[in-house]
Amino acid sequence: MENPRYKQRPPGSNWGDFGPDDQVGRMNLLTPEIRLKAIREVEHGLTFCLSLPLDYPGGNKLFQHRKEPRFFHERRGDGHNYNFRLSSVCGCFTDVVSDDAVMLYTQYSTQWDGLGHVGQMFDANGDGLPEKVYYNGFRGGVEIVGPDDASSPWGAKAIGIERLAAAGVQGRGVLVDLECLHGRERALVGYDGLMAALDRQQATVTQGDFLCLYTGFSDLVLEMNKEPDTELLARSCAVLDGRDEKLLQWITDSGIVAICADNFAVEAYPARPGQGEHYAALPLHAHCLFKLGLNLGEFWHFGELAKWLREHRRSSFLLTAPPLRLPGAVGSPATPIATV
Repeated sequence: MENPRYKQRPPGSNWGDFGPDDQVGRMNLLTPEIRLKAIREVEHGLTFCLSLPLDYPGGNKLFQHRKEPRFFHERRGDGHNYNFRLSSVCGCFTDVVSDDAVMLYTQYSTQWDGLGHVGQMFDANGDGLPEKVYYNGFRGGVEIVGPDDASSPWGAKAIGIERLAAAGVQGRGVLVDLECLHGRERALVGYDGLMAALDRQQATVTQGDFLCLYTGFSDLVLEMNKEPDTELLARSCAVLDGRDEKLLQWITDSGIVAICADNFAVEAYPARPGQGEHYAALPLHAHCLFKLGLNLGEFWHFGELAKWLREHRRSSFLLTAPPLRLPGAVGSPATPIATV
């Protein structure tokens, strides 16, 4: 396969299938016809916010290298540009204005993983030497440039989250209610478990769908009121088994455009031990982000939607979930909306 960035692609990947320079991966399958089909899911006009408050989970016990939002306010006059009264020569202005700024880690709370979030050490050149590579052969230090790389400016010069934003993240969501099956018990869900849940709901997943997983994890985090109990969370709620090859093959074959879960990794982390001398610590991330260009949504809040869908014996809905159009970022906060 001719491509200036690589001479070989990973087994089971779709690199090049959407074009040599594709930067949105499986989102290419979200066609106008599929969006129209998703819009027809709306019967009641009711909406559900699928985002946690963005200052959850609280602290950085769950994410050592991510911190909760911090607000800042610019100086203006003798004070700050917050509760600031506008003045005029005639003294006739009655306006009071407030502005603020925030330092926001892009993947602290409800989020999208961009395709530049997780890559692999892979021998893309075919010379026996693995390099830092991301989806479709884009390279660490070349297109995905960080502060430890010699190049500048920093940021994702390709496969940045702004590409996902411009792709139009709106389609049919299918909620798999794992919480109804497992409660808050820890359960490792592979292909068989996922199919059993879909069969129980009489739900179908088709090409272009967003697969959404409700486990109850975000509900539990909310109950902890920004003081997450990491030990309890580590042994609670269902999670996908990223080592299940049958599950990974189903993800490939299904044509889904994204997986969105209410936990913080979608898959079990740490994962079960892998095979061979070298293997991915995050096998589902490697399969989806690196091989397929399939975005992952993490830490979504499905509790209220799941309750409504149970009561109405439904599994599908219209999902609207664009990330921030922030050039160069490898992830983004999200405020997804479900419409039924």
